[in-house]
Amino acid sequence: MTAPFPTQQIASLSGHNGPVHALTYSAGLGQYVLTGSSDRTIRLFNATKASLVQSYTGHGYEVLDIAVTEDNARFASCGGDKSVFVWDVATAKTLRRLAGHVGRVNGVAWAAAADVLVSGSFDATVKLWDLKSQSTKPLMTLDEARDGVSSVAAVEHQIFAGSVDGRVRTYDIRMGMVYEDVVGHSVTSITPTKIADSALVSSLDSTLRLMDLANGKLLQAFKSPDYTNTAYRIRSTLANKDATALSGSEDGAIVAWDVVSGEVMHTLRQQQQPQNAAAAASTGKKNVVSAVAWCPGRRKEFASAGGNGEVVLWGVTGGESWSLFFLMLEVPECFLHVLLQ
Repeated sequence: MTAPFPTQQIASLSGHNGPVHALTYSAGLGQYVLTGSSDRTIRLFNATKASLVQSYTGHGYEVLDIAVTEDNARFASCGGDKSVFVWDVATAKTLRRLAGHVGRVNGVAWAAAADVLVSGSFDATVKLWDLKSQSTKPLMTLDEARDGVSSVAAVEHQIFAGSVDGRVRTYDIRMGMVYEDVVGHSVTSITPTKIADSALVSSLDSTLRLMDLANGKLLQAFKSPDYTNTAYRIRSTLANKDATALSGSEDGAIVAWDVVSGEVMHTLRQQQQPQNAAAAASTGKKNVVSAVAWCPGRRKEFASAGGNGEVVLWGVTGGESWSLFFLMLEVPECFLHVLLQ
């Protein structure tokens, strides 16, 4: 029997005063959701109670990406102020502020067991930061991109970077090698599979692609009449243990594809589609579903971020225990400290 897919809106996380650009679950069971917005704030929500737990302020411009460590003790954020922040979750204090990019920073990712932080910027560089060192300078700068770096990811010793120049670059840090795959359109998002043999790539031609990272072969292409991405940076993701490709759209839709067949499984709507051109012009960016994030825990759940500042949690109805006590049995100590404040 096929496992149910989360198609029901079960909660709404509100509070931001502008479009939400950054969205991620906490590691492990995924009891918490972190959001970053154009209002320059980061918010930590309890996903099981749909309640605000903590706010983090410090960015001078919009927040564009967030990455959480595996132990949930820290997270990194980046944005339009050309800086990367490292935060302590429990105290809401900034541990490090990394400056060195000369353009807005579009993406961050943890590497090397959270000892190294990776950042990608509109200045067309990827920088590696050694967090064990007190140095304020980057450990390494990768400058192969010919245009802005829009998205970064890391798996063990490999770093992945998607660029506006239409390329996906894979850096093997141990071997000192870089591999380049041509997409042909500006890349907005890259998500490697758990074993890093392939990656889901979204680009500004309203197409998602599953690409073999070993040889650059196109394994699958994902399209739909309900999926549009030609103007805004939209973050797609792999879900259901890499069995599903999931993405928001510029018109308020969310589309889920089967990775193997490439067929559309579900089309959902966070925002209502404008009825005519005048309505579309008036709503503008508010209809964009800019990011989706899949819950890493037991729950069949994902989150979607809207241009209207709202984050929606999607789940399945019936057959699941939502006991807070059950979930708190494995809550990391740092998050439990925040929750009980």
